[in-house]
Amino acid sequence: MSDVAQPVLYSADGPVARITLNRPDKRNALNDELIAGIKDSLRDANRDERVRVVVISGAGKDFCSGADLSALQKIAGASVAENQDDARSLMELFLILRQVEVPVVAAVQGRALAGGCGLATACDLVLASSSARFGYPEVRIGFVPAMVLAILRRNVSEKNAFGLITRGEQIGAAEAKRIGLVNEMFSEDTFASDVDKYVEGFSETSRSAVALTKKLLYQIDGLDLEAALEAGVDVNVIARMTEDCKQGIAKFLKK
Repeated sequence: MSDVAQPVLYSADGPVARITLNRPDKRNALNDELIAGIKDSLRDANRDERVRVVVISGAGKDFCSGADLSALQKIAGASVAENQDDARSLMELFLILRQVEVPVVAAVQGRALAGGCGLATACDLVLASSSARFGYPEVRIGFVPAMVLAILRRNVSEKNAFGLITRGEQIGAAEAKRIGLVNEMFSEDTFASDVDKYVEGFSETSRSAVALTKKLLYQIDGLDLEAALEAGVDVNVIARMTEDCKQGIAKFLKK
């Protein structure tokens, strides 16, 4: 099968796994095949012990424009049960992004809108080109960015989340960075090399330590202080028992 026919491209080069949304003629719009391809690629990356970071990007000018026309037509004519299955498929994608042990980075150029913005928001880190655009326009067609709200609310303030999802307007990369939706903004001209340099930093980190850190960070979302500290005690003890930690301490003591 040629690359053009594949909705998602996957490659792993040492510590960096790359997932490319490959529907540039459709602005990488989401459909069942694309969502399934992202899930499969994330699972492949998670099984690969060499991988330290996953980068998701879009082929062509845009990251992802949200659901495509056929998906919207399917929603319009579907039964309650069919719509529930469809929504749960997207929910599963958001959960897998959190369950992957290594950091998942969205490298956003062009537009990340609706479900595409949700996909970027659901990643652990977001890197944006200076000309990138973000937005949740669902309310303009009577729809609700319902599942991503659980993630968006954890990324930005309540007031900023409310404005984004109820006005349906697009914002630029600089504004997205200001409100906490984006981690870093890079120049359009050097975006690819800047992303490579950023993710290279993960090749120097301990896979087990990052995996434990990621799991703990998201685990404490719904915990009170004492429970969060107790969870931290458990992870602290587990980390001390890993080979990475033992070797790291031994190396440090030799200095």
